[in-house]
Amino acid sequence: MTVVIVAILATSDSTAPEPEGGPDIASNHTGHGTIPSGMSIREVQAPAEKTPDIVMPTKVSRPGCEADGTCYVPQAFTAMPGYPVTWINEDSAFHSVTSGTYDMPGNLFDSGHMNPYQRYALVFDDVGEYDYYCTLHPWMAGTVLVVER
Repeated sequence: MTVVIVAILATSDSTAPEPEGGPDIASNHTGHGTIPSGMSIREVQAPAEKTPDIVMPTKVSRPGCEADGTCYVPQAFTAMPGYPVTWINEDSAFHSVTSGTYDMPGNLFDSGHMNPYQRYALVFDDVGEYDYYCTLHPWMAGTVLVVER
């Protein structure tokens, strides 16, 4: 029996310019500028006693809430690094909290389909702007802005 092993080596062009911001900056999956590679976003248990920071109100499964920014309330939420941001689905329809936008999905976080009154919480450890949307209702979109203390 003869075994043949074939190796394919990839090479990089060391003369290629570095991306703006340095070599440790990756393309932002959410469509806004750049975000540091290796960023830390952690899913945490959403405490039932904590008032949710962001609400998916009733009837947002129908188009129209995007016109006045009420699909996620508030549409833009500001938090400090390490703060657990909590969403609640107060609608009778399923929704999601998924990184990116409908046209440019991300891979940073995804709640999956949230049942009515289900909570979801994330801790963002890195400063940045994190866009998210509902995979079931593409007009629903929001942003978490994480700023230094």
